[in-house]
Amino acid sequence: MASPSALPANTSPVVLAPCVLTIGNFDGVHLGHQAMLAQVRELAAAQNLGSAVMIFEPQPREFFAPASAPARLTNLAEKQALLAEYGIETLIVASFDSDFRSLSAQAFADILALRLNVQALVLGDDFKFGHDRTGDSQFLRDYGLHVTNLHTVTDIKGKGARISSTRIRDLLLAGDIDAANALLGRDYAITGRVVGGDKLGRTMDFPTANVDLKRIKPALHGIFAVDVVSLDDNGNVIADGLTALTDSKNPGVKGLRPHSLFGTANLGIRPSVDKDHDWRLEVHFPKLQADLYGLTLQVRFLHYLHGERHYESLEALRAGIHSDVIDLLEWRAQQPD
Repeated sequence: MASPSALPANTSPVVLAPCVLTIGNFDGVHLGHQAMLAQVRELAAAQNLGSAVMIFEPQPREFFAPASAPARLTNLAEKQALLAEYGIETLIVASFDSDFRSLSAQAFADILALRLNVQALVLGDDFKFGHDRTGDSQFLRDYGLHVTNLHTVTDIKGKGARISSTRIRDLLLAGDIDAANALLGRDYAITGRVVGGDKLGRTMDFPTANVDLKRIKPALHGIFAVDVVSLDDNGNVIADGLTALTDSKNPGVKGLRPHSLFGTANLGIRPSVDKDHDWRLEVHFPKLQADLYGLTLQVRFLHYLHGERHYESLEALRAGIHSDVIDLLEWRAQQPD
């Protein structure tokens, strides 16, 4: 997949091969999104065209009201990796700003046809675009573009309920990871680089890797069992990427997937410590001694233990962490290798 690039409204034409395009936030790239992508690939192959997706950064609701915008299931890098995994050749990132939101439906259609070389589109049946959402699929057909509308994808096991990013957020927030994974079509994970923290966990004998979230706020909060792999610059899992860094006397605990280590994760705003309420993903690796700074880690969420708890002192916090680690290690011991 080509590297994502911003699409301002007033720059010179973008040089793209003729393509079939779909447009949306694609937050989570869930089963409903995957159905859209499959239709794009099918039409592109039948017409010997390229496959492309247009997304928005920031997502529109993040632009209009950042403080109340929905939590991100996937940041830009995660979304790019997933779209490539599902066979999309080109990712177009439209910069959602005041200029972009003020585009007329006609101007937006011109961008699609004249600058992006779009020959056909696959859109949801409720897709709207342009200033004041005046454009729709019929507008594009009248403009001269071929449009295929894909109806809402529903979950058969959920008695026909719509598969949506909102529904998945609700499930993750409730700690129902298995149900969220069923709608995603894969295990939920967060990818980020290990960055410096305040080293508070190290002072309590529970050192953690502070994983950069790259989003306003995460979609799930609390204490979790996780397994973690190290990724290379292309997003591929590095074989034994973590175990190669470990001390032979403190090799960590084997994770549930190949090349992974088991960890206990806290995802939240650290309400027990007198700090600003910044969201953090901190992973503790039991029985591990290794320097992980600078690595890109993919943290896969396996089991929800409980929500964040307030502790009145660092001593109480230490005891709470100790109890959580024991409980999660007991959970790990019950899982098959």
